[in-house]
Amino acid sequence: MRGPFRGRSRCQTSPVLLADTVAVVHGAAVVLMLTGAVIALWRPRILWVHLPVSLAILAVNRAGAPCPLTELELWLRSEVGGAVYDGGYLGHYVFSPMGLDVASPSVQAGVYTVAVVPNALAFGLLALRAQRRRAERARVAT
Repeated sequence: MRGPFRGRSRCQTSPVLLADTVAVVHGAAVVLMLTGAVIALWRPRILWVHLPVSLAILAVNRAGAPCPLTELELWLRSEVGGAVYDGGYLGHYVFSPMGLDVASPSVQAGVYTVAVVPNALAFGLLALRAQRRRAERARVAT
């Protein structure tokens, strides 16, 4: 066989690439959890993804369990002797670069505020919109 792939029987993916992919997917899940209800104001079908992702994140958080995506990322990095981090995903990628301690009460309050307020407002607007649609249908039907 000729060419640059001579002698290779199959494609192998590096655990570092997999760990980076898990980190990107993790970040996307966090962004979806934070913004999904707001996006649903324009694209309501996103709720079919936003709700399960948000409920899973909430369940892990409330249970005090380690995040499975963080655990997977750290395991993949350790498999190749890469550096692992403490403090969880948000602590490592978001708060540490800003010099904030993710465990401090003020940061925790900020995290919950940023997670709850936009979603609560957007869900309120979605509920109001649904109520208006039902009222309009009832008015047209009579």
